[in-house]
Amino acid sequence: MKARTIPSLELDSFQRAVRLILTHHLVTVSYPDPNALPLVRRWATELRADLLEVFGYRLEVTETTARLFTVADRLDPGAGTSTVSERPFDRRRYAYLALALAALGRAGNQISLSELAEHVAAEASQVDGVELAADRAADRDAFVDAVAWLCARGAITLADGDAGRWASDPEIGEALYDIDRAVVTALFRPARVVQHLRSVRGLLADGDAAVGPERTVATAEVARRVRRALVQRPVLYAEELDDAEALQLALPRTAADVELLTGLVAERRAEGVALVDSSGRLSDVRFPGTGSVAQLALLLAGEISARVLEPGDAGLLRVPLPPDRHDALVAAVDAAIPDSGVFAALAVEDPVVSEAVVVEDEERPVVLHPLIEDGWLASTVGQLVDAYGRTFAAQWQADPAGLAAAALDLLEKLRLVVRVPGGVLALPALARFRGVTVTVRERDPQIDLYPGDSSEAELS
Repeated sequence: MKARTIPSLELDSFQRAVRLILTHHLVTVSYPDPNALPLVRRWATELRADLLEVFGYRLEVTETTARLFTVADRLDPGAGTSTVSERPFDRRRYAYLALALAALGRAGNQISLSELAEHVAAEASQVDGVELAADRAADRDAFVDAVAWLCARGAITLADGDAGRWASDPEIGEALYDIDRAVVTALFRPARVVQHLRSVRGLLADGDAAVGPERTVATAEVARRVRRALVQRPVLYAEELDDAEALQLALPRTAADVELLTGLVAERRAEGVALVDSSGRLSDVRFPGTGSVAQLALLLAGEISARVLEPGDAGLLRVPLPPDRHDALVAAVDAAIPDSGVFAALAVEDPVVSEAVVVEDEERPVVLHPLIEDGWLASTVGQLVDAYGRTFAAQWQADPAGLAAAALDLLEKLRLVVRVPGGVLALPALARFRGVTVTVRERDPQIDLYPGDSSEAELS
């Protein structure tokens, strides 16, 4: 690794560049900020070599863009992009984004919003289930969200007009955009042609199906797969890995390489490894964090930890993790692939794992996790809302059930709990948040319009 040869005084700068490109796979002159591209370009040679060696990622850097081509080992149902207002993209927005990119690739140096909408509408009419009707406000809003996503990344730049006015009324509103062809090209660089795939597995890494029978090749790829999981998942549990992966996770050098490259700190336990990001610049979710959902999630994590650590487990039932749902997710995605969209003459089948490197899993003891039942969760959430509800946002004060569901969703996304029928399973990393200390800060309003009212409060 070239990171080992970087002087200690400059290592922090290099690690910031690594975290930056791992967080934003596309870096442009303006995205995510004007200082990002110069930082990546400064370390381009070292980044190219180390990202390929450690993760198997390929980095391309030009004068105006830096694009990281990552490798996916599994489908992640929680992954995806969002609007500028942090709302997750739905299928319609993804479709408009893909069609807009295709239209921009064929356009000149400038394009108006209405012209781009016409191109997208024409292409959408040829795809079953996709339509862009300019007279429907929902379609216009979704299309403008896709355009705003492209604009934020520098693929297009607003030259004149207002997209919001067009979304309100396309008869009187208009916008003109300059097209940055280098960014458009960097954005759309698929590793495989979708029309040549019969299964979504074709978009995933080949894993151990590396060329050549040598065991060292397979071992190196397994190590990369584990390192990728370390930076892609909040917590990597050994029980979720096969024998070869668990062995790599247990080796100190596996996490040490990621620590050196990213500047993160590996927290090791018998159950697995988590990378702690003290900089707050790598993870897309900060926890503990601000906001009603994050605050209730933290309180609930502390209560669940206390419940699990009670003497004798307080009679809690312990059960194993539910079966891996990845194959079911792949099957569900494959079932939605239209046969008419596959070019049969060039279609490829599912990748086949080489028999020379298949490792048979030995029988390992089943790990059991305490089950926290729904009734206890509902009662505990009710007590927390009664105690601290005045510190939550008004929308959540009126919907405590929705707040509880959102908090559990956050804990599950962070791999602290797993939802199962009848409740949730408490995972080992949840113990990090035992003994949560709560402080309610009272804030006097700047202007006391209603002296009889109590002062504002917030949870910290």
